[in-house]
Amino acid sequence: MRKLLPLIGTPSGSHPGGRSAMTCRFRCGDACFHEVPNTSSNEYVGDVIAGALSRRSMMRAAAVVTVAAAGAGAVGVAQAPQAGAAPAGTVPADAAAEAARRKHKGARGLRFAPVAPNTADAVTVPEGYRQNVVIRWGEPILRGAPAFDPEKQTAKAQAGQFGYNCDFLALLPLPGERNRQLLVANHEYTDEVLMFRGYDAANPTREQAEIAWAAHGLSAVVVEEDRKTGKLTPVPRHQLNRRVTATTEFRLTGPAAGSDLVKTSADPTGTKVLGTLNNCAGGTTPWGTTLHGEENFNQYFANSSRASDKRYGIGTGASERKWERFDKRFDVAQEPNEVHRFGYVVELDPYDPTSTPRKHTALGRFKHEGATVRLTADGRPVVYTGDDERFDYFYKFVSSKRMKRGHGRAVREHNMSLLDEGTLYVAKLTGDSPAIEIDGTGKLPNDGEFDGSGEWIPLATATADGAVSHVDGMSADEVFVFTRLAGDKVGATKMDRPEDIEPNPVTGKVYVALTNNSNRGVGSNAKADEANPRNANKHGHVLELTERWNRPESTRFAWSLFLVAGDPDDPATYFAGFPKEGVSPISCPDNVAFDPYGNLWISTDGAQLGSHDGLFGVATRGERRGELKQFLTVPKGAETCGPIIQDRRVLVAVQHPGEIDGASVEKPASTWPDGPGKYVRPAVVAVWRADGCDIGV
Repeated sequence: MRKLLPLIGTPSGSHPGGRSAMTCRFRCGDACFHEVPNTSSNEYVGDVIAGALSRRSMMRAAAVVTVAAAGAGAVGVAQAPQAGAAPAGTVPADAAAEAARRKHKGARGLRFAPVAPNTADAVTVPEGYRQNVVIRWGEPILRGAPAFDPEKQTAKAQAGQFGYNCDFLALLPLPGERNRQLLVANHEYTDEVLMFRGYDAANPTREQAEIAWAAHGLSAVVVEEDRKTGKLTPVPRHQLNRRVTATTEFRLTGPAAGSDLVKTSADPTGTKVLGTLNNCAGGTTPWGTTLHGEENFNQYFANSSRASDKRYGIGTGASERKWERFDKRFDVAQEPNEVHRFGYVVELDPYDPTSTPRKHTALGRFKHEGATVRLTADGRPVVYTGDDERFDYFYKFVSSKRMKRGHGRAVREHNMSLLDEGTLYVAKLTGDSPAIEIDGTGKLPNDGEFDGSGEWIPLATATADGAVSHVDGMSADEVFVFTRLAGDKVGATKMDRPEDIEPNPVTGKVYVALTNNSNRGVGSNAKADEANPRNANKHGHVLELTERWNRPESTRFAWSLFLVAGDPDDPATYFAGFPKEGVSPISCPDNVAFDPYGNLWISTDGAQLGSHDGLFGVATRGERRGELKQFLTVPKGAETCGPIIQDRRVLVAVQHPGEIDGASVEKPASTWPDGPGKYVRPAVVAVWRADGCDIGV
């Protein structure tokens, strides 16, 4: 979700994935323009996938006698309306009749007229759907917090207001409070040039830094539904409302807690950490908590000289925001272990606003995109998580402890320790075709399949009595703190930026969003393999994993290519075998979610097809498997994040609207969501059917 990768032949000074220099600076510290952190010789997943794609496309095409007509929204990019040309909720007039005919076709949950690719400075939704902005950056949620005034903002005010750049979202039930739910949101990073008038990047002030600290982290806020309209609105000053920031106290738990590797001058115990940074995607747990992945934490730290830090992309000079000027913990030269206390999965108990959030070291330290949970048959949680970096890996953690049922304090405490004991694994994928048949063009191998097998390689096991490393030459502490290096040593498969990874609650299959990697096959970088089908992969793809016996604790799995993103007219794209004339174009898959019918919903980041990012639904089973339809698009410069698909409502986080090169408070590139003359503000949006019926049925 975070970084965008340089395109082959990109002019000097331009930025990858079509993203602005501003996005690269503030989101991930220009990670795409740094040397690739993974210099190991491990097999590259692109070399694993390269052949299956064309094979299956040809085989399916031969079997197709009639092809579904393209959806109303699946128009060419050249036909996309310009900003402001079409109001949200409309489709082009010449497509309205076809949209009406197709309205009741498609997989259950996906029966809507797809939105056309566009560049409108708005959230555009399907015909017959409505929307509202649920909550914006700066809206007060805690008692005593003032109304938002960006010209007079303070750190104290921001600490009581909804944070910046919302990403992962969770909606949790509130028993006993009718028509209310608890919304939990990540706040990934701050965009200072869009937050502060006259911002001087070379000389930020302490007040600006402290406001940014308060704008990071998490928000929990109760929201209320208007049953007549479907609108959601925040309930300010509710007792469960909470802000977690870059200065909130956290508890470091699991096998690395107390290790010499995480002790600092401020915390000689190695168990207390201030704050969480760059929270990207996340997940919810069966025991009622939320998980949050710390992703591009490297960009906040300065002045490193260690090889282990280089593997994590931590720079040798000043940081972009220059927080090290105001707090020495961000200066690696002064506090070398502080950086070892970030890059974990955070767990929050949103039902207890006085609880101390935890960082689970047993899930490893890397750029976690998120963390999603599936239970074994005997009640042990399995957590899937990806490392969002070019040529890095994806992982799972299998707990050795069983979840307890109930709501008492003892039960709650037990369940919040489930992610501290168990085994951490990394994935290794093997293709079933000879390497000579994988040429990086998407041409199918001779066996006509794009699939293979895989294994979960154990890295370390944590128990109540200690931890054991399974990696030669590394202690258990080192595995959990330098997890990338452990993956290198055991020969994990290099992937194209593993982002969100989620198990399908209906089928149990696991889906891995791989956003892009334009560096694949460039220079000395690894080339395409059968699990990453294209060199110079600027559109990304989605893998489908089937654990052996459909048991999440299995150490073996089968994998196959589900989607290879891009323009459907491109022969290198693939939509699970569905006729490409009937799908929407998609580029750069990022967050994923599921609806009640088992359809996969995909949000995008950095789309490379000339239109804005959006949210897409795709059937994962049945005769319409692979039919992909665009549900919405987001405004100029924005990314689609945190999708939640309920029976009657879809929520998305609209992150970094207006984040376009040259934009500033004085020269905004977007007027969303409040119109001209107002600050552009990241926000959460709810979408529902105007007739009150379920989504897509």
